[in-house]
Amino acid sequence: MKIAILGGHGKIARHLQTLLLKDGHQVRSLIRQPDQEAAIQALGAEPVLFDIEKDQDLPAALGDAEAVVFAAGAGPGSGADRKWTVDRDGALKLIEAAEAKNIKRYLMISAMKVEEPRGNEVFQIYLQAKAEADAALRTSGLDFTIVRPGALLDEAGTGKVAIAPSLPSGKIPREDVAEVVRACLTNPSTIGVQFDLTSGDQSIPEALENLTGA
Repeated sequence: MKIAILGGHGKIARHLQTLLLKDGHQVRSLIRQPDQEAAIQALGAEPVLFDIEKDQDLPAALGDAEAVVFAAGAGPGSGADRKWTVDRDGALKLIEAAEAKNIKRYLMISAMKVEEPRGNEVFQIYLQAKAEADAALRTSGLDFTIVRPGALLDEAGTGKVAIAPSLPSGKIPREDVAEVVRACLTNPSTIGVQFDLTSGDQSIPEALENLTGA
């Protein structure tokens, strides 16, 4: 499969690219900065310079992708404005670009409980931006999957997860999030599904089977 990842230099995205390339997929990695190209090339993916806040022709940047992954984020140090322009508007632009290119498969990396206001003002705006992006994808008509992980960890993945439409708060290594996204991309039973994701005691195939019944 040919897959384009928006936010390709992010930590989850880089784990994901390694997995997808190992599986034999072709990956276009959309990145903002020229100094990120070498890291993407070292993974074996194709770096494509594209700034979601400034550049215009996102459909062209997607090339001949058959699926897209939204893995972009303004980041914890950013202000409220970039929560809108990256976390919400970036996802909306990718929806529009996928529609323009007739790319049906869209996988969103979101976050748990974005509809529940909490934290400081900037974090609440982040949650609202993510909630609006998720809602737009759910009603887009695309073959979506929305993965909503808990607090992200940089430690090694365990391959053991909890997946359900709603979970209590929890944590999960970024490596395990990437493994779940990898599994969803080629699993038709996850189309049209949104779920929370934390560390747990089930294997990823088992957890997805229990969620979807397939």
